[in-house]
Amino acid sequence: MRKDVVSLAELRFTMHLPQPMTAEQFLRRHKGVSHRMLVRLKRLPNGICCNGRQIRTIDMVQFGDEIVLTDCEVPSTLAPSAAAVPVLGETDSYIVYNKPAGMPVHPSQGHHGDTLGNVFAAQFPQLPFRPVYRLDSDTSGICLIAKSAYAAGQLQGSTRKTYLALVCGELSTGGTVDAPIGRAEGSVLCRCVRPEGKPAVTHYTPLRSDGTYTLLSLRLETGRTHQIRVHMAYLGYPLAGDRLYGTSSEQFPHHMLHCDSLEFSDPETGECRQFSAACPWNSCM
Repeated sequence: MRKDVVSLAELRFTMHLPQPMTAEQFLRRHKGVSHRMLVRLKRLPNGICCNGRQIRTIDMVQFGDEIVLTDCEVPSTLAPSAAAVPVLGETDSYIVYNKPAGMPVHPSQGHHGDTLGNVFAAQFPQLPFRPVYRLDSDTSGICLIAKSAYAAGQLQGSTRKTYLALVCGELSTGGTVDAPIGRAEGSVLCRCVRPEGKPAVTHYTPLRSDGTYTLLSLRLETGRTHQIRVHMAYLGYPLAGDRLYGTSSEQFPHHMLHCDSLEFSDPETGECRQFSAACPWNSCM
């Protein structure tokens, strides 16, 4: 498909409620369609239709009506990459990758053609790249990409992930770090715990230790930049191989962090979807 061609994406809903209501009430309250998306669709020819006829958001819909939303998708402008990244699952709404360490999610300075976005562009040139969340370049594991604006809105902030991390030192009991994170003074990249930072909560559970390193399972309540790395360094147990928040080591080529499980509600069916990805360095301790 040419880069200047805009593709169309359709969403179909059947009005299942006994009480008539406006199209906007039905779509926003009961189908999770965002206000921003409705504003955009109102400006498109046949953007919002009921039983084959274009309607306004203030028009009434009733039980049994079929509502069709037709949105425009602007094709990706990213250069396609032939790199192979394992796919853990895929539907018309999303694709789940098992991202390797060393691959950025988004293009940035020095990384214009070797990112997960470039891999997605090669597979879906007609779609924009919409990661539901991002992993650091050297963090491996599960990465969820939405294939439509509606799916992105449904998935944003609703995912439940767990991570595995190898930290320096022996940690025998689990706990919770509830400490705000903000940008470190004078740094664009570094983050630190600081009172005026944004709320950040990390739960951690030790799995095993050899006295020098401890393998942890972690769950986040928030999604701050470098949250796990900052919180574990704050506790005095920096991630092994973390050159930014700990110490470098020839034994570890990068910080040892992996997203090993993901759970979310399917944007189309509402069913619970679960994915797991084996940790590539789990046996190194």
